[in-house]
Amino acid sequence: MSQGSTTQVKKVLWIILFANLIVAVTKIIIGSIIQSSSMTADGFHSLTDGVSNIIGLIGIGLASKPVDKNHPYGHKKYEFLTSLFIGGMLLVIVAKIVLEAIERIVDPIIPQFGAETIAALIATLVVNFVVCVYENRQGKRLNSFILISDSLHTKSDIYVSLGVLLTLIGIKLGAPPIIDPIMSIIVGGFIIRAAVDIIKSTSEVLVDKASVDLASIQAVAKSFAQVADVHEIRSRGSDTDVYVDMHIIIDPTMNIEEAHGLVHEIEEKLKSEINPHIQVMVHTEPLGKQSE
Repeated sequence: MSQGSTTQVKKVLWIILFANLIVAVTKIIIGSIIQSSSMTADGFHSLTDGVSNIIGLIGIGLASKPVDKNHPYGHKKYEFLTSLFIGGMLLVIVAKIVLEAIERIVDPIIPQFGAETIAALIATLVVNFVVCVYENRQGKRLNSFILISDSLHTKSDIYVSLGVLLTLIGIKLGAPPIIDPIMSIIVGGFIIRAAVDIIKSTSEVLVDKASVDLASIQAVAKSFAQVADVHEIRSRGSDTDVYVDMHIIIDPTMNIEEAHGLVHEIEEKLKSEINPHIQVMVHTEPLGKQSE
């Protein structure tokens, strides 16, 4: 990631952090005042958005460090390590929410609220929606994994807040107060889902899961008449930082300059047809003398 892109990602994270903190504090304060466990839980869910922004800022700072002697591939994976930490943090928050919800099921409390509470919750919903759309678009524009994954976290906030809104309206219409802590547990389910998605996607990059379909790489390489065959194809990385290596079998009469030109053309075609962020390492083998 270039210095310019890093600066822009940090700017986005600071803006989102400010918005998330306002939303979280609003929900927690109102939830505490009206004694709604589901709204308070939703507030803590929103608070994790803000915490993840702070962690993201730290991760982006580390990931943006240039290549050095001890890190020849750069520091990009620090971004994924911070995302993994965010996923783990969410699971801790879930445990707290569920325990408090169980206490409320055993000893229910009827939330006391008015129209201003509903209005405040709707306002936070609007803010969450704007934040989610903005962060996702900026993440795609800047090729930032952490912005895209964080926007998915914020997206879950929207569904959770909708559930809380429906819960409060239901209680106002005469539904039993036990639906409030039950909704807290449902909120916990949404947080678990967000945590699992983040942990799964980041872990796949950290353990070098194949990042590009083998058949598509093979098709591109074999589209060149000079390539007799291709094998030992491997890939790793993320959508914004892909590494591919392969062995190609070529005419043994090709000279070094011709082989070099062919490899360059293959790389450019992979970038144009599969992913512009691909970096390719190609091992050439002469036809009829390829390695076993």
